[in-house]
Amino acid sequence: MPKSEIDTVTAEFFGAFDNRGGKPADVDRIRRLVVPGGVIVKTGPEFTVYTVDEFIEPRSRLLADGRLLEFAEWETSERTEIAGDIASRFGAYRKSGILDGEPFEGGGTKTIQFVRTPDGWRISAFAWHDHA
Repeated sequence: MPKSEIDTVTAEFFGAFDNRGGKPADVDRIRRLVVPGGVIVKTGPEFTVYTVDEFIEPRSRLLADGRLLEFAEWETSERTEIAGDIASRFGAYRKSGILDGEPFEGGGTKTIQFVRTPDGWRISAFAWHDHA
């Protein structure tokens, strides 16, 4: 059962950025999926550490202002290990969309750390690296 709950949280996380078909992305849901004080890290090409709000704000604007359209990001493979009330997921993902009028595709690797809270599984940290 914990694995299916972690799968659901992960799918919700990836779905937060989806603005295909003109629907608005729901990046603010990241605040519900990540514990307060959660850590978010982008490893490259420019190493950056974000708070939840620092991560959400520019992505919310980009997905809502018309510069990034038909965007989706999805997991293509994963390995999840669960030990009691903690879990770690390592996986590959793909993404596609239209940025500033130009179609693009890409992908990378994400690692997500989970903790079981009184409200269910939540993300305590995640990091990613986009492949060139």
